[in-house]
Amino acid sequence: MPVWCCRCSLAGHFRSYSSPEAEGQLLNSFVQYFGDSLGRKIKRMPLIEETVLPGDSVLTLPVVIIGNGPSGICLSYLLSGYRPYLSPEAIHPNPILHTKLEEARHLSIVDQDLEYLSEGLEGRSSNPVAVLFDTLLHPDADFGYDYPSVLHWKLEQHNYIPHIVLGKGPPGGAWHSMEGSMLTISFGDWMELPGLTFKEWAASKRRNIKSDRVMTEEIACYYKHYVKVMGLQKNFRDNVYVTSVSRLYRGKDDEDRSQLNKNISTQHLEMEDGQKSLIKRNWEVRGYQRATDGSHVPFCLFAENVALATGTFDSPGRLQVEGEDFPFVLHSMTDFGAAISKGKLRGKADPVLIVGAGLTAADAVLCAYNNNIPVIHVFRRRVTDTSLIFKQLPKKLYPEYHKVYHMMCTQSHTVDSNLHSAYTSFPEHNVLSFKPEMKCVLQSASGLKKILKFSVALVLIGSHPNLFFLKDQGHSIGHHSNQPITCKGNPVEINPYTYECTKEANLFALGPLVGDNFVRFLKGGALGIARCLAIRQKKKHELIENGDGGGDGVP
Repeated sequence: MPVWCCRCSLAGHFRSYSSPEAEGQLLNSFVQYFGDSLGRKIKRMPLIEETVLPGDSVLTLPVVIIGNGPSGICLSYLLSGYRPYLSPEAIHPNPILHTKLEEARHLSIVDQDLEYLSEGLEGRSSNPVAVLFDTLLHPDADFGYDYPSVLHWKLEQHNYIPHIVLGKGPPGGAWHSMEGSMLTISFGDWMELPGLTFKEWAASKRRNIKSDRVMTEEIACYYKHYVKVMGLQKNFRDNVYVTSVSRLYRGKDDEDRSQLNKNISTQHLEMEDGQKSLIKRNWEVRGYQRATDGSHVPFCLFAENVALATGTFDSPGRLQVEGEDFPFVLHSMTDFGAAISKGKLRGKADPVLIVGAGLTAADAVLCAYNNNIPVIHVFRRRVTDTSLIFKQLPKKLYPEYHKVYHMMCTQSHTVDSNLHSAYTSFPEHNVLSFKPEMKCVLQSASGLKKILKFSVALVLIGSHPNLFFLKDQGHSIGHHSNQPITCKGNPVEINPYTYECTKEANLFALGPLVGDNFVRFLKGGALGIARCLAIRQKKKHELIENGDGGGDGVP
């Protein structure tokens, strides 16, 4: 099968380049294949028969980012050389933080001590750098203020770190698969990325933004346009599916890993500016790219560092009950919306069964309600449960969700009542099973069972990241080893200032994988990773200048 492989195909292509004098030519040939990542244009991934050629040259990308949602986009922005500085006229409302910023005004935030700057700050993220970056971009936003950012951005091309961003769809990730007419939970300003405000983009597109909250379709378009206007397209590959990310070697501990590093050959690649860069083989990334004709083009490449920015929408939560795999049991708003659009639920006498008490379930209730489809709404909690998300949303800003919550409270089912015509809630009920005749068995908190007939069931109880491409599906890198990664219960365990996985060197994670579900906070992960990689790149250059060609230059 034709395979595009950095190790094999490039080794075969560059077989004639073996002397140190030919290093510049070797890199130039490499650029033909991955030129976009190094500032050159290419049109497609080449197709070359995979062969194993031991001993041939190996070329490695410094960074591979898996996921092209806002996390991956923001990281690409910073790795492309964009640097945030304190604006000359800016005064941060936090006097202690402002004093710290003034101490090194001449330095970009990427070049400053993030631990020092974030010390003492509080916010709605458990990651200190996320809180720091958010308060620099949106000062005192949690107190209701709309202060401008205290940062201004400069493009410093000498800080560019070659990288590639792999995504299943267009830039924006899961935002392109959401129901486009739904309103975002966060304000539009909080969804924006550095360097381009959402309002500026909306004005340039002559979009009329009538409220602070915007439609998800608008956000998806903004992210796609952001990549283009910021000149990041060269780093992005769409329609790419990663199937395997594996280490090329493993040590028992850091000491073993250091010993291994000494035994692994390291290449010196001549850069265009005449400088040399140390490259180490850490990760092998495999997958395929879906071509326009639907065929799959396999690929294999190597990476010194891998950043996980996959989000959490890959695997919908499941009830794990009998009959859940029936075709009339759905697990996404996209499938539900498609069923409505195709008229599959038109004229159905039986109601839609919606399971879940979160905002996505509320979106489904509203969607059905607005299409005159009766609803049975099942959820485990009491309507008075203080942890329900509706309790945390101001009524004036989120009237549609409080409408759903009002129905949950006032149109609930009791033992003696019949179903309401448009909507009936079943608080404190669990689904025991789905039956082939499109019936559902419910059980109340008291143990009473009830069988209900429905037209289609929609299970919306959250979603989880799918890290199947990692060893043991990534279970080993969470706070609780050998358990699935989840945003709340078991996020990836990271260094809080570099976002490097504490259990896997040269593997980074950001966004929902580390508990930052809101766009305004996931940007901090990009800042932490960019600083970490910038420091390591600087150390590599110092090693080269000092004539030390050994090791990998990674502390």
